[in-house]
Amino acid sequence: MTAVALPQQAVGPTFSPAKMLHARNKTVEAVQLIAKQIRPGMNERQAKDLAKATLEQMGMERIWHGIIVRFGHTTQKTFNQRIDPDNVLGENDIFFIDLGVVWDGHEGDAGDTFVVGHDTQMQDCAMAARQLWQTVRDKWLQDGCAGSELYQYAAKQAEAMGWQLNLEIKGHRVSDFPHAIYQAGNLGDFAACPDTGLWILEIQIRHPTLPYGAFYEDLLIRETTSAEA
Repeated sequence: MTAVALPQQAVGPTFSPAKMLHARNKTVEAVQLIAKQIRPGMNERQAKDLAKATLEQMGMERIWHGIIVRFGHTTQKTFNQRIDPDNVLGENDIFFIDLGVVWDGHEGDAGDTFVVGHDTQMQDCAMAARQLWQTVRDKWLQDGCAGSELYQYAAKQAEAMGWQLNLEIKGHRVSDFPHAIYQAGNLGDFAACPDTGLWILEIQIRHPTLPYGAFYEDLLIRETTSAEA
């Protein structure tokens, strides 16, 4: 990527769009691989340890944000709240995984929600987070909206779908490691249209009456993403 207009979208001298996409793809792969290994009866601490071991086997460089695995009622928690290490996944339950991993000097960040058992409302919740993410991404592609407009739109769409959007979760920058030196702030507070390959769109929703929610995040890019598969 060449020079960008806003300091919030600055990148380092080693930044590569191809490496950024590779980091994204490897992190999405890791989320799916870890999810396949999680079973009812496992607690959040065991799931986090499993995730770390899987990432090490995959050859990660490092973790750039803490591994988050949430089961059942803790799927309502926000990013900065601790996991509940003794919280056990039930036979009919919902969980999500959120990973921030460095691959080849670039930050991957991906998250998705999964259901064990046959609870159709939980299945609908997990699917709704993915669908809402795609709807908001389509808005970005078609209209070139500012980050703040995207989250206003997301809240309205979530309500229309029968879910509650957690507006404490507003997305963020990624880049060549470490992106934090740019002090970019949240996507939901960004006053310009986010550039491709630099921002994570995060969607976290809650069931309107039951004690659980769902989470989905991915890199905003103009190429085809897993959400469209």
